[in-house]
Amino acid sequence: MKYADIILPLPLDGLFTYGVPTALESAMAVGKRVLCPLGKTKRYIGIVAAVHDRKPAFEIKNIVQVLDDEPSVPEKQLRLWQWVSDYYLSPIGDVYKAALPSGLKAEEGWRPRTELFIALSPTYYGSRGIAIARSMLMRAPKQLNALNVFLSLSGIAGTDDNEPSTEYAPFPSDEKKSAVKTSSAVTREELMNQSHSTLATIKGLTDKGILYTYKKEVGRLNNAGEEHLDRMKTLSDAQQTAFDAIGKQFANHNVVLLHGVTSSGKTEIYIHLIEKAISEHKQVLYLLPEIALTVQITQRLQNIFGSRLGIYHSKYSDNERVEIWRKQLSDSPYDIILGARSAVFLPFRDLGLVIIDEEHETSFKQQEPAPRYHARSAAIVLAQMYGAKTLLGTATPSMETYHNAETGKYGYVRLDQRYKGIELPAVEVVDVKDLRHRKMMSGPFSPRLLSAVRAALKSGHQAILFQNRRGFAPMIECPDCGWVPKCENCDVSLTLHKRLNLLTCHYCGAVYRIPDVCPNCGCKDIRGRGYGTEKIEDYIRDIFPEARVARMDLDTTQTRNAYERIINDFSAGKTNILIGTQMVTKGLDFDNVSVVGVLDADTMLNYPDFRAYEHAFNMISQVSGRAGRKGKRGLVILQTKNPDLPVIHQVVANDYRSFYRQLTAERRAFHYPPFYHLIYVYLKHRDDNVVGNAATDLGNRLRQLFGSRVLGPDKPAIGRIKLLYIRKIVLKLENGLDYRRVRQSLRVVQKAMEDDHRYGALQIYYDVDPE
Repeated sequence: MKYADIILPLPLDGLFTYGVPTALESAMAVGKRVLCPLGKTKRYIGIVAAVHDRKPAFEIKNIVQVLDDEPSVPEKQLRLWQWVSDYYLSPIGDVYKAALPSGLKAEEGWRPRTELFIALSPTYYGSRGIAIARSMLMRAPKQLNALNVFLSLSGIAGTDDNEPSTEYAPFPSDEKKSAVKTSSAVTREELMNQSHSTLATIKGLTDKGILYTYKKEVGRLNNAGEEHLDRMKTLSDAQQTAFDAIGKQFANHNVVLLHGVTSSGKTEIYIHLIEKAISEHKQVLYLLPEIALTVQITQRLQNIFGSRLGIYHSKYSDNERVEIWRKQLSDSPYDIILGARSAVFLPFRDLGLVIIDEEHETSFKQQEPAPRYHARSAAIVLAQMYGAKTLLGTATPSMETYHNAETGKYGYVRLDQRYKGIELPAVEVVDVKDLRHRKMMSGPFSPRLLSAVRAALKSGHQAILFQNRRGFAPMIECPDCGWVPKCENCDVSLTLHKRLNLLTCHYCGAVYRIPDVCPNCGCKDIRGRGYGTEKIEDYIRDIFPEARVARMDLDTTQTRNAYERIINDFSAGKTNILIGTQMVTKGLDFDNVSVVGVLDADTMLNYPDFRAYEHAFNMISQVSGRAGRKGKRGLVILQTKNPDLPVIHQVVANDYRSFYRQLTAERRAFHYPPFYHLIYVYLKHRDDNVVGNAATDLGNRLRQLFGSRVLGPDKPAIGRIKLLYIRKIVLKLENGLDYRRVRQSLRVVQKAMEDDHRYGALQIYYDVDPE
């Protein structure tokens, strides 16, 4: 008898072994989906990881059904799943849940999309037939109008003999079972919209037998038409030099860093590299950190590569993602996939090039739920599996990437010149601490920032205001006793959302009514404290009533098309001030922005994390790069209470190397990346005493293995989320350790802790290479 090891979509380590009935043996293959029983009543769709003859020493159940004719998950993708599971210490079932669209994980699953189409009955073919049909409708003007609109849409009315000629539609008649010709397909919805008809009007035409309806399977994927390589722009001299240098670096390195200043035209270089790869019959994976970025780049790529481009990200419906997955498995897959981090899990046939744009971005790191993988690292590993090359592009490299380039592990290409010779923006630092002392601030705005925005609007230009806090106010507070409302489920203050008229927890999503009085002292003057993007928007509308203002943050981009609407409106000049969180920092290209305001640099600089300065430098530099991209030099107003900090001066001078050298010395001295690897070990439990004792126990066990490399346990900054108390242990592991043995040791210790009856329901999980 044959046996199969199966990956099930469950957060459990290891594989599940099932028997393969004789009738299914010929259909079994690695990567296929199979229906498996579990327990008394449950059934799951699993993925075959191995087929073998080794009989288990325990009682097993048989696979119920093989669901695929061909594997749904290619062998290389399964190898990537296993690498993600091993490296990030995550159950492979969690990797399966993250990788595969839901429609491929359910018994019902994906269904092809159908639409209802309208066709002309064969009885009324030809000029004579149409004349008869029209005469029948002389006393039904609405139906006659609908028929005439149908004939126009279908193209029938424009032919000499009115004989349709484009495609075939099934005619629902017992007498005429053969397919009959129909015109250009017309959907019922299209006919109703174009003729302004009701459903009753269309039904009247079908009841009379003049028209009939039929269902037809339609794809959900956009068809952008033929490619137009002639639309590719000629590279500038600086871009061509960089393009040639990348080719030379690829000869000796599998991974190359393109370090190009903002607005240097890195995307054009990517396009030329993509054209070269697909001309060699290779596929390309183009990863972006933020869905918002795909809005602008999609149109540029579709204009050139047409329907050879596929888009894949979490705002697509599950059915759309299933169709893209199936297309990638077909004989005509997309040559180019553009997407956010989840696109790394798509199947490829012959991957030749991976481009990771804005490689420094923290959005490439998955946080919740598991697996907590970094898409940049996963994509590099995937490329290696295919023998493909990887290009990392950014104006502000991550410390790890720049270190790998400096030490020769990665190739390195520098692009210092902005496209068309445009200067980098001028950065003016404003000391808001001094201005507040002199009572010169207007809320969160300095006089210099307001005058710059006013001048931009007067000259017909646009402005971007960056505030990395959403909501109206980060908290509300009683001015008399200092009471601040907190979430009942999490140890975090609640954020005021004025338009919702609610307090919201940004960790568990719970919402609360805004109290009328302070429950602690009875004060009725409870006020918002601090500034979120929603409050900034209100201020700006009051100060500049003539301005057309838009806001881009998590609250305004919930729907699939929200990003596109906000970005397109700003690009077209329909809005002239854009307020946003870090979404507005990420490589967006606007032609008419002359002023960028960074309202509060200190919230980023003072964050309790070893990467705070790195993230702050990157975000401020990136959002600064949105200014003055075409026409003339832009202006950045950087508001801070600490203008003398070295990192502020390095941003002003755009001096990445100085910033890197300073941070490198600190990282080396205090045992942080890129010289050490970090693993955060988290413990969660509903009982604070249980998790505290378990954390102390686990810390002691780990110290026996890793000694002084173990720090903690400690309570994190937010010590309770969703009613679970949290403890954190940090492992600092120097480069060169055998990480396979490290991970094995961690799993052994974890198993011992979970088997200890004192710690029932204890959750232990890891964040490897935290961002």
